Amino acid sequence: MRLRTEMPELTGATEWVNSEISKSDVAGKPVLVHFWSISCEMCKKSLPDINEMREKFKEQELQLIGIHMPRSEKDTDEEAVKETITKYELVHPQAIDNQHSIVEAFENQFVPAFYLFDQEGKLRHRAAGEKALSMLQNPLHRVLGIKE
Repeated sequence: MRLRTEMPELTGATEWVNSEISKSDVAGKPVLVHFWSISCEMCKKSLPDINEMREKFKEQELQLIGIHMPRSEKDTDEEAVKETITKYELVHPQAIDNQHSIVEAFENQFVPAFYLFDQEGKLRHRAAGEKALSMLQNPLHRVLGIKE
């Protein structure tokens, strides 16, 4: 996905956990879409940081959306995904995307991966891999209008 591209629809998930959410539900709000997988240790290490971010930026109405992206047949076990969601207290909407419908809409190939959209629904930042979360801070503050 190219920067300034409009956020794709969030359709085609195998199942939603915590609540199903659509693009129209987050219109006018900053959105962080987070791709992760139960077989990705780096992803699991970042989940507490994601939760902290969700709470820290609640007043700025940051909407977090998790997309579970299976990397193997074993990762398609929906019960295992739900157990991980519960274990890591991921209370924001989580799409289980076993058919890769949302993954393909975002043209995403990696986990963890982050896509930050501004209040107008335009992509402002994307990053993947080990340093992705740390690279998110400055763009997130810009989108949320936080002065450093």
